Amino acid sequence: MRIFKDLDLVEYLGSGVPRILESYGKDYFTFSDNFLRMTFPAAEKVTDQVTDQETDQVTPHDTPHVTPQVERLISILSKEMNRPEIQLMLNLSDRMNFMNNYLNPSLINKLIEMTIPEKPKSRLQKYRLTKKGMSLKKSQ
Repeated sequence: MRIFKDLDLVEYLGSGVPRILESYGKDYFTFSDNFLRMTFPAAEKVTDQVTDQETDQVTPHDTPHVTPQVERLISILSKEMNRPEIQLMLNLSDRMNFMNNYLNPSLINKLIEMTIPEKPKSRLQKYRLTKKGMSLKKSQ
């Protein structure tokens, strides 16, 4: 195992650690008796290239992450519907199960979207398929 002897004296390091130090510096490293903790800030990826998220296209890379529950939700969503309507169509009574396994993963994967995104907890909130969701539904 290669180790740090001192923050100022970096010896016996693998090739990744010096590159990390060049990019982030020593402030992101915390040492204890038996552990080394590295904490890095999250950075947004900025690119001029068009990504799959921007085009809402379903690619083979996207589809393995879709669970059977999300596929069920996508298959029944044909118009704007509110949460109780969707749960009724899916024959689900447990709201938390629905939110955790169906609705939130669909929103995170941008397969559905809110009709009132600025008020996510609105009683008037409805959900509809995105272009990506429509493409997935057609491929089912």
